Amino acid sequence: MKNHDIKTLGQLKASGYKPQTVKEELRSNLVQKLQTGEKVFEGIIGYDNTVIPDVERAILSRHNIILLGLRGQAKTRLARLMVHLLDEYVPIVAGSELNDDPLQPLSRYAKDKIAELADETPVAWLHRNDRYSEKLATPDVSVADLIGDVDPIKAANLRLSYSDERVIHFGLVPRSHRCIFVINELPDLQARIQVSLFNILQEGDIQIRGFKVRMPLDIAFVFTANPEDYTNRGSIVTPLKDRIESQILTHYPPTVELSRTITEQEARLKDVQAANITFNDLSRNLIEQIAFEARASEYVDSKSGVSARLTISAFENLASAAERRILINGEKRTHVRMGDFWGVVPAITGKIELVYEGEQEGAFIVAQNLIGKAVRTLFTQYFPNPEQLKRKKQRNIYQPIIDWFGNGANVDLMNDLSNKDYKATLSSIPNLNTIVEGFHAQLPPSEKLFLMEFLLHGLAEYSLLSKSLVQSGFHFKDLFSSMFDMGKNGDDDDEEDYRKHF
Repeated sequence: MKNHDIKTLGQLKASGYKPQTVKEELRSNLVQKLQTGEKVFEGIIGYDNTVIPDVERAILSRHNIILLGLRGQAKTRLARLMVHLLDEYVPIVAGSELNDDPLQPLSRYAKDKIAELADETPVAWLHRNDRYSEKLATPDVSVADLIGDVDPIKAANLRLSYSDERVIHFGLVPRSHRCIFVINELPDLQARIQVSLFNILQEGDIQIRGFKVRMPLDIAFVFTANPEDYTNRGSIVTPLKDRIESQILTHYPPTVELSRTITEQEARLKDVQAANITFNDLSRNLIEQIAFEARASEYVDSKSGVSARLTISAFENLASAAERRILINGEKRTHVRMGDFWGVVPAITGKIELVYEGEQEGAFIVAQNLIGKAVRTLFTQYFPNPEQLKRKKQRNIYQPIIDWFGNGANVDLMNDLSNKDYKATLSSIPNLNTIVEGFHAQLPPSEKLFLMEFLLHGLAEYSLLSKSLVQSGFHFKDLFSSMFDMGKNGDDDDEEDYRKHF
């Protein structure tokens, strides 16, 4: 007999059904998946040798879990995926608000219903997707929200006294009986509220307004916390932390390649964007490198972390910057440009927390500096390191470009140039294409143009050219003439204009 064919308690008994705790359920299904080699946590990248084995060990040990890590480290997603380790359907007493097992009733309602109807008690089936509860911990969460309280309206409607157990309105935790229950940002929960979880985790007891209610709740608890919260907003009280058997540390992806895989999985581009905009490996890696630079930056609060959401939003903005450009110019398709990274700035400023020095610099300047550092870091993967050429006294292949600017030439590279004007502007700089051809002759023309622009930015980051911000793009000129102008004017006018613009 299939699950959905079982409609009564008598039929359930005859089927040979045996109750199983949530943690045993998680364990048995995990054992089966590990034996068959099936992927357990689909879509979680970079944790195969660290976090996921720890989570699997905790599940095999039937532990409650706390995932401890900085923001944007997939803690909540990991917890949500645990629901796939539950049985697809489990039986409950029909109409029960606490998901009562028909063979192990917990609530007064289920016990009375079974006492009245015996084997004719109606049985319903609960899908695993309905066996997941989640609560974001905030300072205003009360014991009534989590555990429950006396409901005077229920007492009045049922004409019961406040001493009757049936007047209790159960909170989220009892309603999560036989479920996975997740509390996000646990340190934000007030200490007195955390105390209310002690007995639930250890003995299964709950107390509501003096009611001595013995309820052996069957719940797999998963908590998430950010180490920053321990000092900024609160902490996990020691007795509660002691009752959470496994603490698992999460982390950011250790390599650009893994970070890029996450971004490409999570970024949501429109089909028209994917079809009309070409990205090369360098542009994708630059997006990821920005996050790595931010995590190491003296201007960014390392305790707050730099979420993986930064690169996801940045990649989406990069695509939108290129799309906006071709819409303005009436073009069909394009290749992403360095100038499109101007559109990435809002994704950076919205995702980083600055220390005092960063606040003094300003979020926009810090964001531009992070992009510049990413360019500098990746530059030597595509072209010779200018500093090494100088130290080894080798021929400086960049000297013809530097000399051209040194003779008084300058270039304005605007962000929204048409494809034709963009190519013409870059091609007007002597020897720029020659260098790109020398190292990347096999690439298609559109990628070579990107590298030509990248080369200009890279030379500026290595202090071989001057790069200054204008309202809608970048101005490149000779470094020494720029220094002379600064000395003459007392400041860099372009930089000052940029600051005023924002």
